[in-house]
This record gives sequence, C-alpha cells and structure tokens, in this order.
Amino acid sequence: MAKKDKSKKADAKKQELKHDSSENNIDIELKDIDSDDDNGSNELIAVKKKKSTVAYEEELKFLQVELLKMQNHVKENGLKVVIVFEGRDAAGKGGTIKRIIEHMNPRGARIVALEKPSDVERTQWYFQRYVKHLPSAGEIVLFDRSWYNRAGVEPVMGFCTAEEHATFLKEVSKFESMLVSSKIILLKFYFSVSKKEQAKRFAKREDDPLRQYKFSPVDKLSQQMWEKYTVAKYSMLLASHTNVAPWTIIRSNNKKIARLGTVKEILRRVEYRDKVDSALFDKDPSIVIDGSEEIVIMGKNFQ
Repeated sequence: MAKKDKSKKADAKKQELKHDSSENNIDIELKDIDSDDDNGSNELIAVKKKKSTVAYEEELKFLQVELLKMQNHVKENGLKVVIVFEGRDAAGKGGTIKRIIEHMNPRGARIVALEKPSDVERTQWYFQRYVKHLPSAGEIVLFDRSWYNRAGVEPVMGFCTAEEHATFLKEVSKFESMLVSSKIILLKFYFSVSKKEQAKRFAKREDDPLRQYKFSPVDKLSQQMWEKYTVAKYSMLLASHTNVAPWTIIRSNNKKIARLGTVKEILRRVEYRDKVDSALFDKDPSIVIDGSEEIVIMGKNFQ
C-alpha cells in the first residue's frame, strides 16, 4: 500500500473512532498487522487504551530512561547499590521489580530471589547466604525478599524459633550499618497492601493458569495470619528503621501508582550524572511514606 493511501486510511480510521474515544476516555492507537492479501500489504487495526494507561506508560518510560542513566553512572563510578523489596504476599513487589529492571543492562543489574535455605545454609550464620549475593563495583542488586524473611514469613509461619527471631531483630541494624560503611547504597522498600486487595489478587492468581505459580501454600494462609503479619511488620520497623538504613513504605493497592512512586524514590535517593530536575520526581505523601511515620500510625492502631 502506498504511503499516501495508507495515511488517508489511518486518518479516516481515527475520525471513525473519535467519538468513541472522547465518550469513554479511551486513547486510540493504530498498529500495522500482516495481511493475507496477495500484494503483501499491511492492515491497520485500532488498539484501544484508557488515557490513564497511556499516561502511566509515558511516565514509566521517562523514569526508565532515568534508571538507565543511573545505571550507567553506577557502572562508570564503580558504585554498589542494593535495593530491598519486602511486603506481604501479592503486595506488588515482583511487578515493580520487573519494571525497574526491564530495560537495564543485565550485566550490571540482577534480581536475587532465593528459595528456602538448604540443609547446609541452615547451619550457617543467618546473613551468610545473602552476603554472597551482594554487588561488586558497578552493580545494582534487587532483592525480591531478603534477609527480612526472618522478620516476617519465618516467625509468623513457624519457620524459625522465637529466639532466632529476636536475635535477628537485635543484629540486623548492625549488619546493615556494615553494608553502608562499606560504601553500599542501601534502599529498603516495604509494600503495604490492604487485606481486601490482597484477597482480590489471590483470587486472580488462583484462577489464572499463568499466575498460579505465584500462589503458594504460604500465600493461602496469609489472610488467616493477617494480624500476626501486622505485629511482625511493626516489630521489624521498630528494630530496623534507622538513620543509616531507613525504610520507605509504599502504599500498593494501586499497582501502577506504587510502581511509579517507588522508581521516583530510587531516582531521588541516588545521585547520578545528567539527572533531570528532581522536582520531576514528585513525592505523593499518600503513597510514599517514611518508615518513622508508619511506626507512629501503626502504634496508634495498636492502642
């Protein structure tokens, strides 16, 4: 098909769909698909997207470009970055990590998501299995769950003793101080999802064969153990929210807004060459919350 004719067809198609777009807050995008025509021409189809989705994708793309600039700076200057993602099951950690690392160079950015410890690892110093995954110079490491398993899942599900839990809470801030003093940039994010939203996400996982791998026996007990997880979270924040290694809480009932808020916080906290005006990384105080504020909020709820 000639370019001129194709352009006319595209304009006509846009006019045809214009009223549908305005009435339903939908953005229309035209894409080429292969046609069965003998002349090998392509056919135009309309792809409808909510305008809010288009805005989200555009902002995410802008932030991902900044993440690449940050990664280049990390590599060029031999920096070491660790980003910890914690939170209840189905809180949105995995989806956020996926968007962060999506366009990064895999040679300098990797995800660490460990299985349950082996028999040998159970005999080691608790932090030992995590130490070997820490970054070398020029690397960014994202922990999809971390040493904080011992502050949440393990004590709640009975995978560690009360003594082991207490020892962890006593030692973790010292461990993180050592990381920071060794020039590791340490960022900690806790994704906070409501009980109702978690239940909805579990239902989707159970029904969707492409998501069922995410739904474990531990997940099935999360709703029943909700209050115990809440107490464990509070104990964790009290013990490990420090000036050296503070927590950032992400309200994650809205996954897309949570992702954007997390990426902005990373870019705000890490200095890098050719960084855009930090005002573009605006902080939504209803989504991104300092760990000290969360401690106060939770403390009042316990009264």
